[in-house]
Amino acid sequence: MNCIVIDDEETSRAIVGHLVENNPNVQLLDSFSCAINAIKYLNEYSIDLVFLDIHMPTFTGFDFIRTVKNAPKIILTTSDRDFALDAFEYDCIIDYFMKPITQERFNKGVEKALSSNKDAAEIVDSTLPDEAIDDLYVNIDRRLVKIDIPSINLIQAKGDYILLKTDSKNYMVHSTLKKIVDKLPQDDFLKVHRSYVINTKKIIDIEDNSVLIGKDVIPVSRSNRAELLRRLNRL
Repeated sequence: MNCIVIDDEETSRAIVGHLVENNPNVQLLDSFSCAINAIKYLNEYSIDLVFLDIHMPTFTGFDFIRTVKNAPKIILTTSDRDFALDAFEYDCIIDYFMKPITQERFNKGVEKALSSNKDAAEIVDSTLPDEAIDDLYVNIDRRLVKIDIPSINLIQAKGDYILLKTDSKNYMVHSTLKKIVDKLPQDDFLKVHRSYVINTKKIIDIEDNSVLIGKDVIPVSRSNRAELLRRLNRL
C-alpha cells in the first residue's frame, strides 16, 4: 500500500517515515511540509493512504481534505484530541493518531486501512471478450484502466501488490503474481523468479542468471532458467 506524509514539522515527518519502514504493508513514496504541494502531487499520482497532520500554518489538514478531489484514505496525526469527532464526519478518514505515535498503534491503523481498502487497484476478475484478448483491465481509483498486454515488460511482486511495468507507464496493482499470470498469454510470459514475471519478447540479453529488459536487470532462478532458454529462438 503506497502512502505519503503531510506534516509541517520535519521531526514528525521523520517519525512517521520510520514507522513506515518498520511495517511491510506500507511504502512511503514522498513527504510534504505543505498540504498544497501534496495536492499537486495527488493530481498526478494515485496514492492509497495519507498520514495527515491537522495543525499546519495557512492551510490545515481539514483544508486539505475539503480541497483534494477523490481523497484517498487518510489517517490524521495530531497532538489535539478536540477534533476527533469532527474528523469522522469525513468518509475518507479511517483513523486518528495521537502524537507521539507508537509502532503498535501505527500498525493497527495500517491494518484498518488494509481491511477497508475497497477501492484499491486490483486485477478485474471478469472474463474478457475474445476481441479484447490483447487487453488487461485494472481497477484504479474507481476507473477501469485498459493496459495493452504486448506493451507489458515485466511484473514484480511487492508484498500484497504487484508493480506492472509497460513501455510507457508503471502501475501499482493490488494483486498476486499468480492471479495476473493466469490472465496473460502463456506463450509470451514466464515466471523466472519468485518475485518476477517477464515478457520473453522484451528480453534484450541474457547473462548468467539474469535477463535485461529495458533498463531492468531481472534475476532468473536456477529452476526456471532451463524453461526460459527452451522458449528462445536460438541458433
